[in-house]
Amino acid sequence: MKLLWLLLGGAKLGKLALTGGSMLLSIVAYAWLFGWGYAVGFVLLILIHEMGHYLAARRRGLDVGAPTFIPFVGAWIELKQQPHDAETEAYVGMAGPLVGTLGALAFYAAARATGSDLLLALAYAGFFLNLFNLIPVSPFDGGRISAVISPRLWLLGVPLLIALFLWRPSLLLVLMAILAAPQVMQALRGFSAPEQQAYYLADAETRTSYAALYLGLAGFLAVMCHELHAQLPRAF
Repeated sequence: MKLLWLLLGGAKLGKLALTGGSMLLSIVAYAWLFGWGYAVGFVLLILIHEMGHYLAARRRGLDVGAPTFIPFVGAWIELKQQPHDAETEAYVGMAGPLVGTLGALAFYAAARATGSDLLLALAYAGFFLNLFNLIPVSPFDGGRISAVISPRLWLLGVPLLIALFLWRPSLLLVLMAILAAPQVMQALRGFSAPEQQAYYLADAETRTSYAALYLGLAGFLAVMCHELHAQLPRAF
């Protein structure tokens, strides 16, 4: 029994070490380009976003692992137990941008109170990070949210990804496009299998609620990104 407890404790410590170690690696990587202050704040914003997903998954009774970070890619939580329907997936997907937006607002309030350009830049990064994640195609959070409204909304994410790539070419966008391709093809073919239709089944009230929340959050984040970008000093 003692050996079992030791093994379980070691497993938990291993998960914490993976989260802490990957966070530290990300901080070092970002600090190399942007400085330590910005790196710590940016990784903290990513952590806040991911903890939104983590807490929502736990609230819905899903088995979920702690966040893991990859420099210049972001972070993710491991869903060891997949959602049983699109509404649950949307609930977990929406929680990240919602909690992440609250984190960005906290940085913005601190920037206004102190006059710190660094905190203002971090607030902008937080708003942009969460807006970027609302692109309506999987594996972005927006793809998981829009699925409960209609999986065909994934088709709107394709021109957005292309536009972003033309604006700011990035290997990350290429990776996201590759990961999104199967879902986009599925949306084009339609969902004829009974299990697929059952998964995406939702009543009108649920679809409307998520649509309103999704559009409202995306609109708010777009406005905040526009306003803060105009306030940023040229150094940022």
